[in-house]
Amino acid sequence: MRRRILLSIIAVVLLTGLLLGVPLTYTAWLWVEDFTRSDLQARLDRMSAEIIAQEGETGVIEGGLDVDALRVAVPRGGRLSVVYPTSAGDNARIDIGVDEVERPLVEAISMGRSGSLRLETPSAPMRTLQQQAVGAVALVVLASLAAGSAVASVTARRLADPMRDVADRAARLAEGDFRTDSRRHGIAELDRVSDVLDSATVEISGRLQRERALVGDVSHQLRSRLTAVRLRLDELSVHPDPAVVDEANAAMAQVDRLTVAIDELVRSSRSEGQDRRSLSVVNELGAVVAEWQPQYEQAGRRLVLHGQDAVRTSATPSRLREAVAVLIDNALIHGAGTCTVVVRLVPGVGPRREATVCVEVGDEGSGVSDQLAPHIFERGFSAGGSTGVGLALARALVEADGGRLDLRRRRPALFAVFLPVEHHGGAAIAGEPR
Repeated sequence: MRRRILLSIIAVVLLTGLLLGVPLTYTAWLWVEDFTRSDLQARLDRMSAEIIAQEGETGVIEGGLDVDALRVAVPRGGRLSVVYPTSAGDNARIDIGVDEVERPLVEAISMGRSGSLRLETPSAPMRTLQQQAVGAVALVVLASLAAGSAVASVTARRLADPMRDVADRAARLAEGDFRTDSRRHGIAELDRVSDVLDSATVEISGRLQRERALVGDVSHQLRSRLTAVRLRLDELSVHPDPAVVDEANAAMAQVDRLTVAIDELVRSSRSEGQDRRSLSVVNELGAVVAEWQPQYEQAGRRLVLHGQDAVRTSATPSRLREAVAVLIDNALIHGAGTCTVVVRLVPGVGPRREATVCVEVGDEGSGVSDQLAPHIFERGFSAGGSTGVGLALARALVEADGGRLDLRRRRPALFAVFLPVEHHGGAAIAGEPR
């Protein structure tokens, strides 16, 4: 930011200096020449006045021309040629000064029909003055550029530093740092943004506290209800009918898994990413597939898992399991045929693209219609009479671990979860995969 502001202001100052400096340089060059020629013309006027003063009543020079007064007016290194009428009826010529002028600057005037003055002076002094004038203009332009650069540096720092502070503060807010900052920068727009960030910090912090309290209350109520259900199932586990006992034991296992899932989700929501760790995606999803196998078998369908144990990612286990479970449940309710869960490694494309872990969940059903596809991840939207929370929750869980959940294919439906790859050194790729 600072570099762009600095370069922009310097570019404007440089353009202004060129637009003003070039015409000013040309004007100074012509002004020096005009001043020099005006001086020569003034000398010629004084000389002509002196010669006219020496003419008699007859309008001619009698007894010879007095050149002493003329010699004083000739510039150093110059040459004056005087042509004047004499009493003998012819014209006389007198040269005053050096014999030859190098690269002369010439000015001449006519004195009637038979007289003239021609003054030659070296052009070197005039060229020196012209160069000095051009140098002075260049110094003024350079001084303007230096002053503009100083102003640009101060302005860039004054604008860039506050904007960087505001951006850092917004980044801290996104990371969960809800501390207020009383610093203001004297720039109305940025101070307004800081005020809004303060208000947003207080509001978000309050909402998170209320949501966490609500999550705690809801989880407590769910655990209480699940405990009551488990007690009832425990009573059924001693029933004399073996079939009832088997169903009761299976139901108690489901209740236990649901209780553990609730505890893990509540803990991960409060840990803010601290539960993320390196894990084998296939091993983690194997338990999810095994849990959903009975439901698929009852529906007369198959649920299969393909992948390599070596594919690893950095994620929160409970979030990953719950997100994939939502996709498997969605395929069971709205899909048909075999549901396939594939774990594979997607290589990066381009110098800045990193490889990602892709978990694909697809079935052989009719898929998602073109009208519903843009809205399936919206919370509360459902076309099948469900709550419309599942897919929105799955996407939120995946994004909380820096991943991405997309609908890769509409017919038949194919959902894909993208997660950062765990490197061999143990450092996970941060940020959302692209």
